[in-house]
Amino acid sequence: MADGSGRPDGLARLLRARASWPVLTAAVLLFVLSSIRPYAKDRIGIDNAVVVRAARALLEGGSPYADRRFLYLPGAVFAALPQTVLSERVLFYAVPVVTGALVAAGAVLALRIFDVRADSRLAAATAVGIALFLPFHSLVFLGNWTAASVVAFPAALLLARRGRWSAAGAVVGAAIALKPMLVPLLLLFVLARRWRALGWAAAVLAGVSLAAASAMPRPGLFFTRTLPFLLHGQDAYARPFDAAWPSVLPRLGVPQPPAFALAVLAAVVVLYCAGLRWRSGGEAGVRLVECGALLMLAAFVVSRPSFLNYALVVVPSLVASVVVRGAVVRSVWFWMPLVPQLGGVPWPGLDSAPRHAFKDIVMFGGLAAVLALAAWRGRNRGRNPGRTGGLVTVRSGDYSQYRESAAAAGAAESLPDRK
Repeated sequence: MADGSGRPDGLARLLRARASWPVLTAAVLLFVLSSIRPYAKDRIGIDNAVVVRAARALLEGGSPYADRRFLYLPGAVFAALPQTVLSERVLFYAVPVVTGALVAAGAVLALRIFDVRADSRLAAATAVGIALFLPFHSLVFLGNWTAASVVAFPAALLLARRGRWSAAGAVVGAAIALKPMLVPLLLLFVLARRWRALGWAAAVLAGVSLAAASAMPRPGLFFTRTLPFLLHGQDAYARPFDAAWPSVLPRLGVPQPPAFALAVLAAVVVLYCAGLRWRSGGEAGVRLVECGALLMLAAFVVSRPSFLNYALVVVPSLVASVVVRGAVVRSVWFWMPLVPQLGGVPWPGLDSAPRHAFKDIVMFGGLAAVLALAAWRGRNRGRNPGRTGGLVTVRSGDYSQYRESAAAAGAAESLPDRK
């Protein structure tokens, strides 16, 4: 519901309404055309090719981690095995379409967190927005496996929203086994004190990773070769595209040690605000989405690397929360960091591939700042749900508004933990 009273407000009713067929058709067409725009390039699916190459190395008896650019956990190797039977030409045409389909699935799941239909006006607007979003262009061009997290993030939050915390944990664990991007989301289970869900996440991750590692030669190369390469920000080829503070601030003249210290401080502040956001309660879907987004953005600020397409993990779910009154996405400040990421908007001096990281750090830092500030301002909301601050009874029944508001604020915690 758009507010605590059970009545959606005018904006929510407008966005939830079914879009006309011409509008839906135009939105889907624009999304599809944006998905296949990489066909104009000579070489696409570069990131996916790294994983497929690792899978082929395994079939030939070698270690996938002999290639230092293979940065994923062992489970990704086996997930890529079906692609090894496909020709390069088939992969050329299939990878952008599959990547686009995964993003579309993630967007639909994000809408379902708030019970918004896939044929609604908001769904059409979201499709158009993603089609024009530069992180989407990057994702379909590279075929990056971030697409798995784009689906898993809203899927896990949707399951948690419906009280299926253990299933949410299993989804997060499986996603991390493919690409360790959603590790920060494990803290959501800690904040919610859903230890069984955290156990499921750890069990699925450990089971998949250990099973895959035991079936490949020299898995220890992940720790001796891959992990050091990743922690040092990869190499000169990838570093210009990295939007993490420890990578961008030195390019602006800040020495490396202070840049890293500032990044750690910013990440700690954002994590603290994520805890505040969880404790402040509110509508269950918004609470899950905003807290989960803060956890992820804290990692994007400090972790290396932090690439442009990572924004697609959190932005669709945040946008879907616009149907709820009081959601941060209703603030104009939420949209300001996203403006530079609209395709076709020129930014002199920043449009080149090695320099777009300066726009990306504004996006990640800006979104983190807006969400963190909102969490700080609402930190007392859970303890003071109403301005009256006392026990208020109504003539038609013997109950208190305070209890009713507190129950609504803790809705996400009171849901049963169904397996």
